[in-house]
Amino acid sequence: MNLLRVTLFLSSLLSCLAFTFKRLDKDNAALLIVDHQVGLFHLVKDYSGPVFRNSLLAHAALGKAFNLPVVMTTSAQSGPNGPLPKEILDMYPNVTVIMRQGEVSAMDNPEFRAAVEATGKKQMIIGGIMTDICTAFCTLSLLEAGYDVFANADASGTYSLETARDANQRMRDAGAQVLSNGAIVGDLMRDWRSDPGATTILPYLDKYFPELAFVARAHRAAVLNGTVFPGELL
Repeated sequence: MNLLRVTLFLSSLLSCLAFTFKRLDKDNAALLIVDHQVGLFHLVKDYSGPVFRNSLLAHAALGKAFNLPVVMTTSAQSGPNGPLPKEILDMYPNVTVIMRQGEVSAMDNPEFRAAVEATGKKQMIIGGIMTDICTAFCTLSLLEAGYDVFANADASGTYSLETARDANQRMRDAGAQVLSNGAIVGDLMRDWRSDPGATTILPYLDKYFPELAFVARAHRAAVLNGTVFPGELL
């Protein structure tokens, strides 16, 4: 029993020592928008409609905020799946949407795979509908191809919370990082004084994350007004 405990302790210690924090690098990252289609949107049940719509647009806007290469794809968009939202298409009028006609996994489509390779980046930020299929299948293939994958959990939706949890765990087990849109923003920026920093990112947050943005607004109002209540001096 003591030997078992020692073995487990050493195993845990080695795991900690071996850990490397793989950071997002805005100069080595690309943004993938996978099947965020207006028809498929209605299948998402693990988020409310307004929340998920905001998350889709926030995910797409990462490319503008951090000047990332963008690859967009749809699945059978001439049918009920529909096209990408107009708001996303308007963000990237010069990016060609790769329209898959049969491949379930985007990485099985030669044009999509070539577009990913053409970015010249090794880190892929991905969001898609559905989490367990479009996001997960593409993520697993990207990992197999040697890319580091950062799956945007906020911008991936599916039928149920349980399905989403299983899919996210499957991706994590394979080596992907599954994280929130806010965590992606923070890791890409790293420092409010960097470029892009506060000047660019606060307007982004004001549009897509008003809870955080209103903290900045409150600070601005306090600075301009110059009023501090006695209780705030703690």
